[in-house]
Order: sequence, then C-alpha cells, then structure tokens
Amino acid sequence: MKIQKARELGFCFGVRRALRIIEGSADGKVKISTLGPIVHNKTVVARLKGLGVDAVDSVEDLKGGVIAISSHGVSPEVQEKIQARGAAVIDTTCPIVRSAQKAAQRLARAGFGVIIYGEAKHPEVRGLLGWAGEKAVASMDADAIPLEGLPGRIGILAQTTQSRAEFTEFLSKLTGRLLPQTKEIRVINTLCQETQKRQSAAEDIAGTSDLMIVVGGHNSANTRRLANVCSRIVETHHIENADEINTVWLKGKKAVGITAGASTPDEAIEQVIVKIRSVIAG
Repeated sequence: MKIQKARELGFCFGVRRALRIIEGSADGKVKISTLGPIVHNKTVVARLKGLGVDAVDSVEDLKGGVIAISSHGVSPEVQEKIQARGAAVIDTTCPIVRSAQKAAQRLARAGFGVIIYGEAKHPEVRGLLGWAGEKAVASMDADAIPLEGLPGRIGILAQTTQSRAEFTEFLSKLTGRLLPQTKEIRVINTLCQETQKRQSAAEDIAGTSDLMIVVGGHNSANTRRLANVCSRIVETHHIENADEINTVWLKGKKAVGITAGASTPDEAIEQVIVKIRSVIAG
C-alpha cells in the first residue's frame, strides 16, 4: 500500500504565529485564560493547558492576570469587555482574519449592508459580524439571506477558511437575487490563500488515492472543509487522531492519501502514518 501526503497540510502561518505568541507568554508563573481555544485542536489545547493556559467559553469566565484572544479573533464589543476587566491582553488573531475584520468595518462605515458567506455560529464569523455592524448577516445559503430592508449598496465577503468554488457559487446565486433591487454590489475576497492551497493539494492527492484520511479537530471548520472537498472525489474519513482509524477502511486499498487541517500538529499527522504502516505490516 502506498501512503502519500498532500504537498500542503498541517499548521498554517496564522496558527504557528498564534502558538508562538501564546507559548512565549506561558512561563507557568502567570495564569493565562483564552476566550475559546487558541485553535480548534484538542491536542494543542491540552498541551497549552499543561503550560498554564486555560480556555473558557465566555468573557464572564475569564480569570487571571492575562487574557488571550484566539486566532479566530473577536468583535469590537467583546474586545471592550475584555479590556474592561483590566487584565493584560495577548491578541493572537490571525493576520488574515484581521484583514477580513477591517474589510467588514470599512464596508459598514461606508454605508454598505454586509453579507458574510460563512458559518454564523463559528467564532471567526461572530467576530466578523461585530465588525460589520448591526445589520450584517451571515449564512452558507444564498437563498436564506433576507432581502427585505437591505440598503441599496451591498458588500459581500467570506469566512477566511471557506472554499473558493463554494464562495463563487454562493456569489452567483446571491447576486442574481440582489441585482433587481441593488444599486451597487461590492465583493471583497477575504479567503485565506494558505487554506486554498491546502484544499487544492487535497483535491490533487484525492484524485490519485483509493482512500483519504483527513486529520484535524472535529470542531475545526477548515478541516471539515478539506474532508468535504476530498469526499466528492474518493472515500474520505475525518479523524482527530490515530486512535480513530478503523482498519476496515484500509482493506483492499492500494493508495492512501493523507491531509490535515491548518490547526493539526505535525506529530498528529505522523502518528496517523505510523498507525497505517503498522496495519500494513501486521
């Protein structure tokens, strides 16, 4: 059996940067609380916990002398609540997400109604909605966007980890609905290019594999997107770690492709490869 890794996989620049910042601040002496996990990967979160970094779900639960904002970013309102607590703040917001936040803010200040292609409950999108103003909406379904009450100028952007092809399809459907009543439609490409490279690399390797294993947190949006991309081409399984591999998947397979989400550490990927090799050898 041939095991082949995608040419682009695992930690992206934004995740490496976030971890470098938070690990550089975690000396074990000062308690650090993060609003949500720094990245969506249980292995990484557990390692940070060992360094004294705890993730909480709300601003009200934040404790300690240092508070960290995750790589997904937050809204201006949440920023103000964090600052009001008087603690030192470490901001690990991904620069790509920060750029999307600024784009949303510029559109709102210019009088545009903002529509975000993304998962409305995802932390990045919740933050973007805050920067885009009270009338902003987020959805993955162009037909679900309410047209009543929208201003004559509309700005559209995307959650940074979405698929380019799916964003394009969303735009086509949405602009078709908007054109009869809208004077101006402005589209800003906020898609992360590193994410697009990973999706493209995953598609390529899926085309030459009998099975794809996608490694990453089950709550990781970009990992789920990789799994979706691959599943259109070949049998695909999304796992968080090597223990989730079902040996039945490997029976009769001649080539297994491996890819991983942007918040998946190298060791998790290698453990999966070791597990597959042990099954082959056994």
